[in-house]
Amino acid sequence: MYADVLIAYGVKTLDRTFTYHIPQSLEEQIAVGMKVYVPFGKQKINGFVLNITPTTEVNDTKDIIGIVTRELKLNDELIKLGKYLKDQTLCSLITAYQTMLPTSLKVKNSKDYRLTKTYIALNKPDDVIADYIDHNKRALKQNEILLKLKTGRILKGKIAGSSLNKLLTLELVREEQEEDYRIKPHSLNHQIYTLTEDQNGAYETIKAGFNQANTYLLHGVTGSGKTEVYMHLVSDIIRQDKTVIMLVPEISLTTQIVRRFYDRFASEVAVFHSNLSEGEKYDEYKKIMNGEVHIVVGTRSAIFTPVKNLGLIIIDEEHSANYKQENNPRYHALDMAIWRSKYHHCPVVLGSATPSLESMARALKGVYTYVSLKKRIGQATLPTINIVDMAAEYKKRNLILSDLLKEKIMERLDNHEQIMLLLNRRGYSTIITCQSCGYTFKCPHCDITLTYHKTNNNLRCHYCGYTVIRPELCPECHEKAIQDFGLGTEKVERQIRELFPSYRIVRMDADTTSKKGSHEEIIRGIENLEYDIIIGTQMISKGLDFPRVSLVGIINADESLNIPDFRSGENTFSLLSQVSGRAGRGTIPGEVIIQTFNPDNKTLQYVQENNYLANYQYEMNIRKLLKYPPYYYLTSIKITGKDYALLSQEATKVATFLRRKLSPETITLGPTPASVFKINNIYRFQIIIKYRHEIKLKEVLKELDNEYILNKNINIEIDINPLRI
Repeated sequence: MYADVLIAYGVKTLDRTFTYHIPQSLEEQIAVGMKVYVPFGKQKINGFVLNITPTTEVNDTKDIIGIVTRELKLNDELIKLGKYLKDQTLCSLITAYQTMLPTSLKVKNSKDYRLTKTYIALNKPDDVIADYIDHNKRALKQNEILLKLKTGRILKGKIAGSSLNKLLTLELVREEQEEDYRIKPHSLNHQIYTLTEDQNGAYETIKAGFNQANTYLLHGVTGSGKTEVYMHLVSDIIRQDKTVIMLVPEISLTTQIVRRFYDRFASEVAVFHSNLSEGEKYDEYKKIMNGEVHIVVGTRSAIFTPVKNLGLIIIDEEHSANYKQENNPRYHALDMAIWRSKYHHCPVVLGSATPSLESMARALKGVYTYVSLKKRIGQATLPTINIVDMAAEYKKRNLILSDLLKEKIMERLDNHEQIMLLLNRRGYSTIITCQSCGYTFKCPHCDITLTYHKTNNNLRCHYCGYTVIRPELCPECHEKAIQDFGLGTEKVERQIRELFPSYRIVRMDADTTSKKGSHEEIIRGIENLEYDIIIGTQMISKGLDFPRVSLVGIINADESLNIPDFRSGENTFSLLSQVSGRAGRGTIPGEVIIQTFNPDNKTLQYVQENNYLANYQYEMNIRKLLKYPPYYYLTSIKITGKDYALLSQEATKVATFLRRKLSPETITLGPTPASVFKINNIYRFQIIIKYRHEIKLKEVLKELDNEYILNKNINIEIDINPLRI
């Protein structure tokens, strides 16, 4: 017997299987999908078995050395999904499989992540134990252990050492190893809410599509009860003994959603996201593979979990860019979900208050089934939204908070209500410069200014992580004239503490939530009314439900509007609408204050009106005129390297090659410097391809990729359907 093994080399030149002989001792044990240990050249490495055949035409095959893992393996569906992922993103096959697995199961990893508990149990019949106690009455500790064990086994750690060792030596007791899980769901809470008429209509529409590969766009305003619709659908799927994958875009959202799923479904739920330890991921993955759970709740990577008999996939906040992976392989979770839905003949539900333009366009064309929830549940109403012109406020020296926002914050604090303040930029200030000579602190490795973090008095690059202590003197002119400009969440927090010193304030951004469990800790604190004012970046904008939050302040709405990207208007509408939706979700009416230097901006006006469809039409007209998605598809090609002159020359060659190979209707733009031209001492040029129907695209891109596959000086990064350019 022979096995085709995919080895653990990410090099594209070795992107194929190698044939090995299966020793007779392993013939009955090896199966497709297993991780095995094989000789490769002078090394011994791991690989995946992708095929087993009785014969081979390959001469001088080497023997497989052994099996790395038996119980956890790639099933038939995941093997096929990996090949699809490779085709969609043009990555190597081993890279595709590595992406699909947690670190504990990656090909090169042989560490044992199992958590075991050792129990002590009686090893002899009752009469033998009784006889030993009778004849050894002075062995008080030993007899005490034996009597306790008569009622059942005991954890080894709870029994005294020397007495236990004596009983083990006499074989009166034995050790029993039992595998344990690190995450244990809390007790079941059977509170089930009755659906409103709107919710029930949405639920029935989607339920009618069970056992079919349909995609539904559930467009519901913030607070309309989309999660409860999900819950009812999940209950039905479980009753059919099928499984569900529920995706959320950010780790911060898993806290509340997982708790709700635990409350309803308890041990039926596994969680899967990057904030889990490697041991926890191993445990959850094993639960899923062994069919011990019916529901997987997690972020983007959870779409690859090995659930069996899949009955439903839910992608909440489907508009989020977090569902697209930014590094190789650059996949979108939605594409993977639709592939799996076809494989299992099950529906995909995309939920959002602000669907992406592409999803809404597909829904309105009938490619997706459109389902809407137009009202908030219960007595809750959408918040009142006010726009403040910060140009006028600056004249009054209100650099961070307008008079109106300060007044409204005080009013809500007096009523013992909670306030959320959004600024989508962490740190204290964004530009540090010398007022004497104009010197600006930039990252020496990246084409970006350093951000000042006051908490630890350092200047930090948010791209490569370069950090330096803020100096007292300018390194250029040696004057004591260093000044910080711009605004980050740290600076907002400082002013809020100065203005409202007697109130409890928390900041929620990448800096304050870097430690394990910090998301959950802050969210529980907000729920338990331990904080009055919450300051945060976009991680506070989506999906979180705090009934006492009655005021949302958006410090600088222009932050996302001014990003030079064709999606900036869509993303701004989504971000501001989502964070506005955190206000007034309970019985207290909500209010939103948007601070901007562009009060007449159309996007902001549509946010104020809660008018998604008007903004959709406005953005679609611009997209059509400028030939952007969903009217045209995009592919981004980044050409990167350390030698600027060589890189510039090669980028021009790539553009010429593409224009020559692709059809005349296809538009090739560039090469131009990428939006951030240098990261970590690597220069970056970019080419954008716009096309409607380009049947040769994949073939041409593969040819281009192969052309540079062995080039050590130039690297090609291909992103099909990028979300950012």
